[in-house]
Amino acid sequence: MLTYLLGPFFSILPKQWRKLLPFHDDVQWGPATVISGLAEAVAALLALSHWYSVAMTAWIAHGVDSALAGKVGPGVTPQEIGSVALVVWASHPLTWLLGYFGVEGMARLCAAAFAESTPSMLPLFLLDKIFFGAFRRRGSDLTGANDRSPGNVASMASAVRERFLVAKTPLVPDELSVSNNASEEILEVRTCHRKEGWTPPRVVRYQDNYYRLETDSLGAGPRPFRYTLRRLSAGVPGRSVLLYAPEDAVVLAKR
Repeated sequence: MLTYLLGPFFSILPKQWRKLLPFHDDVQWGPATVISGLAEAVAALLALSHWYSVAMTAWIAHGVDSALAGKVGPGVTPQEIGSVALVVWASHPLTWLLGYFGVEGMARLCAAAFAESTPSMLPLFLLDKIFFGAFRRRGSDLTGANDRSPGNVASMASAVRERFLVAKTPLVPDELSVSNNASEEILEVRTCHRKEGWTPPRVVRYQDNYYRLETDSLGAGPRPFRYTLRRLSAGVPGRSVLLYAPEDAVVLAKR
C-alpha cells in the first residue's frame, strides 16, 4: 500500500535520501517511479495546455487591441498577430520549463519500466550532487550518480529485449527443484517472469526454510528466468526477507 500512496511522492528524491526514510524497505520503488513519472508527464502536459490557452488568449487580445488603436501599423491581419503570439509562447521560459518536466516524466517512467532504474528528478539530483556529493566516497554504491549513469543507458536495450522475451513467453507455473550438494541444499526456481526484488544476496523464505539468493540468470524455454538459492542453517524474520509462496508451482523430485 505504501508503494502506491507514498512511493510516487518520495520517488522524486535521490536514492540516498530515500534510504533515510523509515518505510524505505516497504516500498517497491520501481512501480512507484513509474506512477511518479507518469503523473509528472501528465501534470506537465495539462499545465502546458493551460498556459497555452491563457497566454495565447491574452497576447492575441492585446495584439488586436493594439492593431485597432493603430499602434502596429496598417495592414496587420489576425493571422499575423496569432503567429507572433505563437512564436512568443514557444520561446517563453515557462513553456520550456513545463516541456522539460514533461520529457523528464516520460524518461523516468521508461527508465523504471524498461531499465529497472528509479531515477529522481534532475533538479534534486543536481542539488544532492553539488552539496553532498563531495562528502561521499568516490565510487560508493550510495552515490546518486547511479541514477543516471551511462551503464543504465547501456542496459536499456537489454532490458527492452527482455521485455519482448517476456511478452512472447506463455504464463506457466514456477518450476522448483531441490538438490543436495555435499552438506548443502540448493533450491533452483525457474519462472516465466522476473521476480521483483530478487537480486543477490537477498534472503528468501520458502515454506519454513530460509534461502540466500546466490545467482540469477536468463535462459531459454517457457521459464527463462532462473534463480539459484542456498539454504541457510537459520534465518531471522525481517522486513527485508522476501516471502515466496507459489500456489501452483511444479515441484520436481530431489536430486
